[in-house]
Amino acid sequence: MITDRVRKRCRRYDIAGHVHYLTFSCYRRQPLLANGTACRWLCDAIDAARVKIGFDLLAFVIMPEHVHVLVWPHPGAGISEILRLIKLPVARRAMIAARREGLTVAPYRFWQRGGGYDRNLWRQAEVREKIDYIHANPVRRGLVAHPRLWPWSSWQAWHQRGNDDPLKIDRNSAALS
Repeated sequence: MITDRVRKRCRRYDIAGHVHYLTFSCYRRQPLLANGTACRWLCDAIDAARVKIGFDLLAFVIMPEHVHVLVWPHPGAGISEILRLIKLPVARRAMIAARREGLTVAPYRFWQRGGGYDRNLWRQAEVREKIDYIHANPVRRGLVAHPRLWPWSSWQAWHQRGNDDPLKIDRNSAALS
């Protein structure tokens, strides 16, 4: 029996060559990513993490209360470290912004505890299916009528060559060939 005090730990399998489908949520599924400022912070953090630890970004969508990313870690890059390098800077910037606005920040959390959901993908067909799933997320939620209308995803980068806004993806990654 799992109680509130005992949490089931998410197992991570950092197997070389696997793509990882990651999902992580805002604290208590609050819409902390509903504004462009927080989304931009997240894009900046993903870019900085990609440079620092090394991974290919295959797809992403930033929803108001959760995030989906599809990454292919380079050798030596672990999923836990990738998540830490993405999530921590966003939480810090949110804390600074809250203090600047005079908001009470203790106890303040931006992200839900734990690493979120992590699924290993090793077949190209699975990777392609997850890219489509990620891009369709805002449509399934009723936020937009078509994925091209959601500004915080990699749909534009995949379907309109040369449009890497808001975040560059690794369209030519070996994980896709």
